[in-house]
Amino acid sequence: MSKQFDRRAFLRRGAAGAAALAVGPGLLAACSTDESGSGRKGAGSSPRSGGTLRAAFVGGGASETLDFFNGPSVLDLVRARAWHGTLGNLDSSAPDGVRYGVLKGIDISHDLSSYTLHVRPGVRFTDGSELTAADILHSLSALAGKSTLPVYRLAAANFDLAHAKADGDLKVVLPTLRPIADGRMILCQGNFLVVKDGTKKFRKGMPSCGPFRLTEFTAGQGSAFERYDDHYDHVPLLEGLELRSIADSTARAGALTGGEIDFAHDLSPVTARTLAGEAKVELVPTRSPYLVGLSFQMNMGVKPFDDPRVRQAFKLAVDREAMVKTVFHGNAEIGNDLPAMGFPDYADGIPQRAHDPERARGLLKEAGADGMQIRLTTGPETPGMVEMATLFVEDLKKAGVKATVRELPAGQLYADFATYAALPLAGSYQIPIPALSTYQMSTAGGMPSAFGWKESATDALVAKARAESDPAEAKKLGTRAQRIRWEKGNQILPVFKPNLNAQAEGVAGIRDDLFEQFPGFSRASLA
Repeated sequence: MSKQFDRRAFLRRGAAGAAALAVGPGLLAACSTDESGSGRKGAGSSPRSGGTLRAAFVGGGASETLDFFNGPSVLDLVRARAWHGTLGNLDSSAPDGVRYGVLKGIDISHDLSSYTLHVRPGVRFTDGSELTAADILHSLSALAGKSTLPVYRLAAANFDLAHAKADGDLKVVLPTLRPIADGRMILCQGNFLVVKDGTKKFRKGMPSCGPFRLTEFTAGQGSAFERYDDHYDHVPLLEGLELRSIADSTARAGALTGGEIDFAHDLSPVTARTLAGEAKVELVPTRSPYLVGLSFQMNMGVKPFDDPRVRQAFKLAVDREAMVKTVFHGNAEIGNDLPAMGFPDYADGIPQRAHDPERARGLLKEAGADGMQIRLTTGPETPGMVEMATLFVEDLKKAGVKATVRELPAGQLYADFATYAALPLAGSYQIPIPALSTYQMSTAGGMPSAFGWKESATDALVAKARAESDPAEAKKLGTRAQRIRWEKGNQILPVFKPNLNAQAEGVAGIRDDLFEQFPGFSRASLA
């Protein structure tokens, strides 16, 4: 791979390829029915060792960074996952509910006051040094604990990182800030990656212990990797990996059908329909619970969203069914203003919120907010966000709100997170993790992403649920907290959609390394 990608030429080729596609007979006909997750292969083919897989994602443009602890784009995280080792992954089929990475296990004290992380022996960085407890401590305390992104603040919100300590080379003892029974679900969410003790700057050539070594990186264009032959878990079949930054869904599809790439991440529903008749392309959508919640955030620190009647009016105004039909052609689930649909702790017993524009208009009038003006800020961070915002603005107009849409370029919505969290009304999406973790993520680190939500009683309920060892009782407490959020909260979550990924014939194994809704490539192969 060259030092610089010729991105303009690449995008021209990708867009031309996509423009030549005819609309197919429908999305569902093209979706894979292979439940094994191995993907479809060509006739008589089998996985082989070697080859370079090329994959395309929505990136963050010039704001892309190797410092994944502060990089908000999907591509920043996927790149980091290929490069660095992970503490573990959520896995409901595993005994502890997680599948471990550089750890071999996590023990919890009987009084829930501390967690002991057992480091897998023999894990080596690319410089030959062995991973130890000191590396885990540095990654959690110095880096994740000080990140500006809420997903990494979860550890600091639940564990006393200032008093965490190593117990020899292969144990880390993490005291809890309060009793917590499900801390494994926090530490093993696929985002907590490990770098070497003392790391301050992220650069090409730094020691790493992921399945691949980074060899090239150009922000806004792409990165290249080579296989790390001493990977602790398994040596990848792929010899190399290229991750390319292509913001436009049509261009990603065109690059796939034109043979420029082997995997296209998160295509729009319209684009995916164009691939239905392509014999050498397979759609591999994510499945529940790995569905992405698309939402709108109302800032309770900004009038008139400090009034619960206004927040309820905005929730009643949205036509959820129309969004599913119009934006996603029916291939999505209607949301109920709560994240984490499909996870065991999701409050599925709460009644579905209705579409009632007349009631919404009445509530706005009661609150003295009829005729209010508002601008909804969003961006194409994942397909459907802009289209949903456009429909929502029209819904709000029917309720008497003078609403407009402001669309930012791809990768820019979260680039300045503090500015984003101060917006009065903003589009967002929720990664698929359990409900209580999602709640705490939104309130971690001084509540930067909660848009003014400050309900100590609800926080206490969530903390009590997390401290409950009995799953049934934890579900009851968690459901009470979610009902409060449903009634009084500032999040409108109308739709859960799959990530519509597509891959070339003969690509296999990507689903075997899925983390949250994001693909990994450590088990991928080319036929």
